[in-house]
Amino acid sequence: MKETLEGVEEIFDRRDQVDSTETFNRLWSITTDLMAKLEARFELTRDPSTEQLESYKGEADYPSGRLAAYTGPEIDWLVHSWIGNPPLGFTNMHVTAWLGPQIDVPHLGIAWGTLPDLWFYIDYNPRSDLMLDTDSLDRYYGVQNDEFLELRADEGLAPFTSKALYVRQALSDTAICYTVPGVTHDEGRLDQIEMLAHKRLDEWLAHVDAATPVPQERRERLAADDLMRRRTIAERDPANIMADRFFGEELTKTLVRALWGGDRQLPRPG
Repeated sequence: MKETLEGVEEIFDRRDQVDSTETFNRLWSITTDLMAKLEARFELTRDPSTEQLESYKGEADYPSGRLAAYTGPEIDWLVHSWIGNPPLGFTNMHVTAWLGPQIDVPHLGIAWGTLPDLWFYIDYNPRSDLMLDTDSLDRYYGVQNDEFLELRADEGLAPFTSKALYVRQALSDTAICYTVPGVTHDEGRLDQIEMLAHKRLDEWLAHVDAATPVPQERRERLAADDLMRRRTIAERDPANIMADRFFGEELTKTLVRALWGGDRQLPRPG
């Protein structure tokens, strides 16, 4: 299927309004299950800076959202969030886990929602130059290559290609990033998304368990690079325009800072 080259706001504006509440509920349920696995594996404490974002909304019940961020001895910043207006067709959900500098396993990135077309993203966010760090390339991404090619051959999926150069740069070469054009709810696709997410999460947790410690002298540099990556991704995300439209500039700035930990109160690990 042809690539999706339109931006999030272009798809939302072009498509007729579709009530995506059923799809939102299913996708949010999947994120809750993924979050339960993360909570079972890691010691996590919610950062107080995100308590104010437990429930926020515009002038009516929708648009609205929820953003919770956590940290812990092994986790620098973990976000579990949703934002949107399900009755009008737009939703966006995140489960993103940024590791501390004690190991150099890639970070975990999961996001999906409705535009109202179904879309989803699952990836390991690289922490090194994979053209040079071929050990990491083979270890973390090589095993995903066949699955990546199978998904590319799926004629019902359209690769989602961002117009933003930085967003394309931030994806790995085995990133799962697709829309399902013209489809707002499909139980088969939702089952597929659930399977892919749990598979990649389980593999990621196995990598974390098997990782060797980073030498102490490398940790400060790794932590600084991670923070810059996370901040830049949050601030340069072209989908932030939807939050601007729904909630205004002030709340959007607060949400973006929460995504990267700009207002965090708890110390970083390591």
